[in-house]
Amino acid sequence: MEYFLSIDIGTTSIKVGIFGIDGRLKAVSTQEYSLLTPSSDVVELPVNVYWEALRKGVREVLKKSKLHPQSVIALSISSQAETLICIDKKGKVLRNAIVWLDNRAVTESSEISRNFPKEILYKITGLPEMSPMWPASKILWLKRNEPYVFNQTSKFLIVKDYLIWKLTEEFSTEPTSSSSTCYLKLKQKDWWDDMLDFIGIKRNRLPPIFSSYEVVGNISSKVSSELGLSINTKVVAGSMDQMAAALGAGNIEPGVITESTGTALAVIACVDKPTFDLGGKVPCAPHCVPGKFVLMPYSQTSGIVLRWFRDTFGINDKGEKKSYDALMQLAKTVPAGSEGLLALPHFTGTFCPDFNSEARGAFVGISFNHKKAHFVRALVESISFMLRENVELLKNLGVKVEKVKSLGGAAKSDFWLQVKSDVLNLPIDLPKCSEAASLGAAILAGVGTKVYRSVDDAVKIAVSTKKTFIPQPKNVVVYQEAFRNYLNLYQKLYGKIL
Repeated sequence: MEYFLSIDIGTTSIKVGIFGIDGRLKAVSTQEYSLLTPSSDVVELPVNVYWEALRKGVREVLKKSKLHPQSVIALSISSQAETLICIDKKGKVLRNAIVWLDNRAVTESSEISRNFPKEILYKITGLPEMSPMWPASKILWLKRNEPYVFNQTSKFLIVKDYLIWKLTEEFSTEPTSSSSTCYLKLKQKDWWDDMLDFIGIKRNRLPPIFSSYEVVGNISSKVSSELGLSINTKVVAGSMDQMAAALGAGNIEPGVITESTGTALAVIACVDKPTFDLGGKVPCAPHCVPGKFVLMPYSQTSGIVLRWFRDTFGINDKGEKKSYDALMQLAKTVPAGSEGLLALPHFTGTFCPDFNSEARGAFVGISFNHKKAHFVRALVESISFMLRENVELLKNLGVKVEKVKSLGGAAKSDFWLQVKSDVLNLPIDLPKCSEAASLGAAILAGVGTKVYRSVDDAVKIAVSTKKTFIPQPKNVVVYQEAFRNYLNLYQKLYGKIL
């Protein structure tokens, strides 16, 4: 029996899994780490922490699975993007990784914006806004503030690509994880020389670009003994986590979207060609599926508002915080529409479909009959309305939306999935595998090693649905009116139409 090893690099943890060809997760290990935040705009991590977490995770998952190393024929990585690592010509790491959340390059980001109009930036890179998070901003910051590091850097790497180099001693990247660097051309999937010139680097200081399903090399002999893997284990280029999760959920053709409701809300729509929003609101990036692209509406406050409510108001008589399951049970006691209570979940501004850093959260329509349960349900409904806003935005761009696949922490709640189905008036699929990004990476490993004939073949074999939620007509009617009220409330508060 052949198996694939997946490595999912998150912001504060690395998850390692072993999957069979049928998509079943045989074993999993999670290794956590803490970020360094010496000031509000600085977020870093010692680079060796990533490698040590990967090493421990691989050894642990091999031990759990009781598999012979030779049976793990390939591995691939799904990863956060934008975390920058600098190495010199001897492979020495020159400084801590600058984590994607790092916001210190504000000045450099503004300078890039002044020299590259938003419209050009969007058409070339697919990024609707310049940001201090993008590696182009980070590299320019290094040039201005840490010239020794900048000058000594032989390769500027995203964290996934650094770990693949450690595994294989080969440099590589691929279009999905490089799509948010701000120096990758979206349509050509090639480096953007004008941006490279502006930030002061040449192409030879970046890795070669592979396809997501392409084999970069084999595990090196040194790493083989360190991890307990065979030297015959092939390493496939991998993907940004959002695209990998879309693949792992079966979102590989137009008509299906994935939504992930966790701390934030991320939506992925598969499209056949680069598609641009005239309002410049929706990022467009390459998919890890050959020949496909994705649209990626995003909202930065989602499930985190429920955490706020739980931590602030969800305390029982013993001073204990209620679980999220307990909050959902409370919300279920209230009918659809929360008996007129309306919430806005925009606690730190809005990102999509309206960029508005001034927007804030709100509860409107409070009456004496409203209890704690009403406020919980109103928040659940407001986040579902925010999802619908982004789905409507996609439809207005000509994107076909026939079915939604739900991922993230909120997908653990059948109640919330039913609310989303009713709000969207669309069927919601819950994938059988809850680790969609990891499964997506495993699929890429299988496609790269030709175990699967194609991505389509892999999805048919490895991806399945656990449960489907169908819209309830009575609730659909209630939510049509509630959604209009939600939009009107935002317009009255902020003078804009979502």
